[in-house]
Amino acid sequence: MTHDVGYLDHTRANAPRVPVTKFTPLPVSAGSDYETVAASQSDQVMGATGAVGDYLAGVLIVPATLSPGAVSIKDGNGSAITIFAGGSGSIVTLHPFFVPVGARAFAATTPGWKITTGANVSALGIGAFS
Repeated sequence: MTHDVGYLDHTRANAPRVPVTKFTPLPVSAGSDYETVAASQSDQVMGATGAVGDYLAGVLIVPATLSPGAVSIKDGNGSAITIFAGGSGSIVTLHPFFVPVGARAFAATTPGWKITTGANVSALGIGAFS
């Protein structure tokens, strides 16, 4: 027997089964912020100033060509974390795609989340920013 959706298993025997599909949404609060990041931007701060405790739910990556540049995030002045490497053959369509992060900023030196985009790729940071 085949199924179109999978199910998360729970530790309790009588717990309800929760369907999981390829398009299960990431919970984002109704009061969430977003900020656009144009192509070829370096360390763009999410929000007006950024602060310790800012929440980055994820990043919507919007390629402009089939060979887009990389996208990375930083917590304050921390090391860059590549969330999309980009490059030739990295995508086969120009559909935007979401990279979930689900983390709070904790670095106190120039606090807040920062997004860097390469050539031919823009982004939309989604979360709760200061």
